[in-house]
Amino acid sequence: MSAATTDSSRPSGAQAGGDASARAAGSSHGGLFRVAWTIAWRGMHTYIRRPDLVFPSLIFPLVFFASFAGGLSALGKVPGFTFPAGYTAFQFVFVMCQSAMFSGLFTGFTLAFDFESGFARRLMLAAEDRRGIALGYAIVALSRAAITLSLVTVVALISGMQITGDGVDLVGLYGLAALLVLVGYGWAGGVAFRFRTIQAGPLMQTPVFLLLFLAPVYVPLSLLKGWIHTVASVNPATAFLEAGRGLISGVHDHTGLAFIAAAGLLALFGIWMLTGLRAAENAS
Repeated sequence: MSAATTDSSRPSGAQAGGDASARAAGSSHGGLFRVAWTIAWRGMHTYIRRPDLVFPSLIFPLVFFASFAGGLSALGKVPGFTFPAGYTAFQFVFVMCQSAMFSGLFTGFTLAFDFESGFARRLMLAAEDRRGIALGYAIVALSRAAITLSLVTVVALISGMQITGDGVDLVGLYGLAALLVLVGYGWAGGVAFRFRTIQAGPLMQTPVFLLLFLAPVYVPLSLLKGWIHTVASVNPATAFLEAGRGLISGVHDHTGLAFIAAAGLLALFGIWMLTGLRAAENAS
């Protein structure tokens, strides 16, 4: 009787194996988020305490906004330029997209610098789940972008920017910006994990510059002529700009295409970054 009771209360091998697998999965996910939040806290703490990191990331988009929206405002009066929200809002969307992608890009610079300083190498050895490293820096990129875009938005509103879209449109606009942050970070993070040096900075930066400035930055796509019109027509950044300008003005244009393109690039660069993480693991 007692033996039967003992046998019935003892878990079977399959049950024990299932419980062990569940505990391992829970521990893995716990390790992933512990590593991610630790890196995110350290990254934002460092960012806020260092003016040499904060001010360039804030001044850079403001200079572009003042130069384009102010110095080139006469372009808003050329024949064929019809944008309901005005030229300031037209340029704000470009500066927003640029700031979003560069927030991710600069976070890639930070990751590369952390490898050079030895911090990231020590982190690779100590982390419970190294995917948390990639996730932690992604949180840093989004946090930096939130600060930058908040400032740029306030300055644009003070300068008289008109928003003719509704609240749902604005949620979509800033949602698109968040995706672009992660796209920029995915590309730069993949480079940083592979090269592990700040000397790879030009490789991170140049493709993003080309992607953005070979799009209809100053005037709509319909007003571009020659080879730049051909290139801009197939450039995914054109969809981002046209969708953002449609959302801020309330006249939607290629919104679905922009989100599909951003999600596709995010998936592609996510794989690029995780394979870079694997390369860094093999090198450590």
